[in-house]
Amino acid sequence: MAKENNLSRLREQIDAIDDQILALISERASCAQQVAEVKRTEGDASFYRPEREAQVLRHVMMKNQGPLDNEEMARLFREIMSACLALEQPVKVAFLGPEGTFTQEAALKHFGHSALAVPLGAIDEVFREVAAGAVNYGVVPVENSTEGMINHTLDTFLDSTLKICGEVELRIHHHLLVGPNTHPDRITRIYSHAQSLAQCRQWLDAHYPKAERVAVSSNADAAKRVIGEWNSAAIAGDMAAELYNLQKLSEKIEDRPDNSTRFLIIGRDAIPPSGDDKTSIIAAVRNEPGALHQLLEPFHRQGVDLTRVETRPSRTGKWTYVFFIDFEGHCDNPKVAEVLREVASIVADLRVLGSYPKAVL
Repeated sequence: MAKENNLSRLREQIDAIDDQILALISERASCAQQVAEVKRTEGDASFYRPEREAQVLRHVMMKNQGPLDNEEMARLFREIMSACLALEQPVKVAFLGPEGTFTQEAALKHFGHSALAVPLGAIDEVFREVAAGAVNYGVVPVENSTEGMINHTLDTFLDSTLKICGEVELRIHHHLLVGPNTHPDRITRIYSHAQSLAQCRQWLDAHYPKAERVAVSSNADAAKRVIGEWNSAAIAGDMAAELYNLQKLSEKIEDRPDNSTRFLIIGRDAIPPSGDDKTSIIAAVRNEPGALHQLLEPFHRQGVDLTRVETRPSRTGKWTYVFFIDFEGHCDNPKVAEVLREVASIVADLRVLGSYPKAVL
């Protein structure tokens, strides 16, 4: 009897807390509507503010005292902000599809489930839809911790005027999936994206050394293919497994347990400082001795931390190259601005792809 009384008392307490949470969320949503009205009155069309959301989430994580961990608490607030923003104006986001890809998962992680997510078939299509104004933002993969840079994304930036507005980091867990008609002991073909096949190479060598590995356009496409086949499997993630009702024959088969992919948020506008930012640039150097040293020396001298330097062939000449460089800081910061001024005087061409908040989640 005492146990039942204790449970009853705790449930009443939870109900009372839920009522308070409900009232506070409704009050926050009402404030969001008032913000939207003020913006409309002042002619401000920028309802979504990446730097503001990053600041709010960092504040939540800093103030969190548990027992929920910081990331879980930030996810809850992300969804609250996503729902409140939808009252002002739903954000329309294009992602590298089809549905069920890791890029869709990254888009929902960054914008929340109240965003209108639009799947597209290729990275350059995502860029085009954002540039045309058909969507507000796009989400594209740029880097995997196991297999390195996504060259298609880097190359598309060479011909684009879009800005990087944010980034998302996503832990990638691959599963071997089979359909209702699959004979698990007779699998002779495994579908997946080329990057995923590479990220699971050692596991596949050990468990399915004779199976044909077929690279397809996306993991979601791989998942769809196995539904009607009896001798095939797919490598994909949780979202694809749930979407296409596939069974996990083996879980977390990636070769590296810390396997992660970084995604970029692309848009048309520059982003103000958030207080903890990153900047990305493209620099085309002159073909002369010491060119790379000259390019990087101002960063060292000014104490600006480089986080990524990648080289890609230039579109303008044979055996000439451009450098994609990520570094900490916002271009409005005086020290960063001085570095960019020096670099611009050294290189043949310099383009700032954007300054944006570092990934919070």
